[in-house]
Amino acid sequence: MWTSDKWKDYELIDCSDGERLERWGKYILVRPDPQVIWSSPRRSPLWSRPDARYSRSSSGGGSWDKGNLPESWSISYGNLKFNVKPMNFKHTGIFPEQAANWDWAGNLIRKAKRPISVLNLFAYTGGATVSALEAGAGVCHVDAAKGMVAWAKENAAASGVADRSVRWIVDDCAKFVQREIRRGRRYDAIIMDPPSYGRGPGGETWKLENDLFPFVSLCEGVLSDDPLFVLINSYTTGLSASTIGYVASSVFSPRHGGRYESEELGLKVTASGLCLPCGASCRIEF
Repeated sequence: MWTSDKWKDYELIDCSDGERLERWGKYILVRPDPQVIWSSPRRSPLWSRPDARYSRSSSGGGSWDKGNLPESWSISYGNLKFNVKPMNFKHTGIFPEQAANWDWAGNLIRKAKRPISVLNLFAYTGGATVSALEAGAGVCHVDAAKGMVAWAKENAAASGVADRSVRWIVDDCAKFVQREIRRGRRYDAIIMDPPSYGRGPGGETWKLENDLFPFVSLCEGVLSDDPLFVLINSYTTGLSASTIGYVASSVFSPRHGGRYESEELGLKVTASGLCLPCGASCRIEF
């Protein structure tokens, strides 16, 4: 399992009975997590007095009980800074387990000793974008949600990398890649974090199990002749790390070769010393 031990502003204090107890900077949050199917003693007194709790509704969705929690606040990961904003569907704008991938990609970019262009697809609030910019790469950040791209710009500004070589694109990722192929534009690295399920503005649907292989195959068309890496993330519980690796190898190996690793991402739990699984990734290094 890939984990990061460098977080100081985030901590997974405990998890039990379908919930996480987390510290985000100085604030304590309780959020639901379907992976937490066990029941363990809740010894921390913080369980009973969090700064905010997200509760599921029996009719679907849910809501925050925020108390005096601010609308947003800043946390740091090394030199990077991110604005945390509790929002609908329990999200905060940051997936802290992805720090393990930020470190991996950043190290490759720094060691490359040449200009590296990164295409970040389904780029959300820009954790990977900000990390790649800080490492010295040029980044094209693509997400279909205008609000998420605006949030990513905030994170880039907070991290002091907004003036680096970056393009901010609000667009459907597949349509954008198709246009880049027609334009003949290529990238040395591709990062993608596709959703499990989605619906486009024209009513088109995305289902990861059906659409991941065609999408990855499409993206091979924008990879340069001297690529550095590809990173594919998945939060679909039924899709294993090995499955993602098989997809990636089938698409990229024939032309580019490369070294492939697939593994779960996780967060260490302070109370137990165990790791909470948080999705899967495939890393391809060329």
